[in-house]
Amino acid sequence: MTLFLIALTTRLIRLLGQAAGGKIPSDAVIAFLGFFALNVLPVLLSLTVFITVLLTLTRSYRDSEMVIWFNSGLSVAAWIRPVLTFAGPLVVLIAGLSLFISPWAASKSEEYRSRVDSRDEVSRVDPGVFGESTNKDRVFFVESIAGDSGTVQNVFVNSIQHQKLGVMVSQRGYVEVAENGDRFLVLVNGRRYEGTPGQADYRVMEFERYLTRIEAKEGDLPEATHRTLSTSALIEFPTNANLGELMWRIGLPLSALLLALAAIPMSFVNPRAGRSVNLLLALLTYIIYSNLISLSQARVAQGRLPFSLGWWLVHAVMLLVLAVLFAQRMGWLRMWFRR
Repeated sequence: MTLFLIALTTRLIRLLGQAAGGKIPSDAVIAFLGFFALNVLPVLLSLTVFITVLLTLTRSYRDSEMVIWFNSGLSVAAWIRPVLTFAGPLVVLIAGLSLFISPWAASKSEEYRSRVDSRDEVSRVDPGVFGESTNKDRVFFVESIAGDSGTVQNVFVNSIQHQKLGVMVSQRGYVEVAENGDRFLVLVNGRRYEGTPGQADYRVMEFERYLTRIEAKEGDLPEATHRTLSTSALIEFPTNANLGELMWRIGLPLSALLLALAAIPMSFVNPRAGRSVNLLLALLTYIIYSNLISLSQARVAQGRLPFSLGWWLVHAVMLLVLAVLFAQRMGWLRMWFRR
């Protein structure tokens, strides 16, 4: 939960900054935060499994509980079964998130962003905030919204048309729908100033009712990328980029399982000494393992490494390291070198 909240808080700050800058509407922040949470969960759960097993067994060493464990005739390898019992359901959850839910969330996030970008200017107005049109030729501001009627108070619109600057102010405004379905912004009791900057021939017009048509934008569906494609689509269209993404999705649950097992021998600490060295070694192992997976994914996506080799190579190396660590903790390496 701590890791999850840190990730959500960091993302929330970034989204709020985008909303304050007018890049996304404020009512879309929660939706984007939810899509981000589904995307980041597999990585966070994988790290959480590793840290949980590592800290729990480290505590057992520090409190001398492992002495009782070993004196009972059990070895370090006896921890494999309880660790797998704990980590197994989480690995299955990580696989489900990585292979199915996270791609769906990425796809829906892009679709939602496309719908948000296709909103008309009136729908994007926030009271008390200056807004800018998509084509950067209009700035608008409303002071407040009158209750639930949808009527805005004290409207300001600054626009440029035919290289002429136009400024409109009105007491209130609202949206009106014509019989044919066209939508119009109606400004009531206002004034319009129009002219060329730097020249004195400005025109001033007062109006009781001013109508401007609201152009409806067509929301284009976003192009599918390897991050938004489903796992079945990645397999069906095996391009280099798709195979690299497929390798990443398969690698997350595999790495979570191997890291949970690697935490067993890495958790050893001398109760009379500090535990910082082991924790730093475990953290370094996780960083190297994660970076090697990312490096393999990049090389597969670039076509420099075949998928048939890339998807298992790093995990096989980690499995070999895991076997060496278990052999060291169980004394097999010491016996082998004595021979």
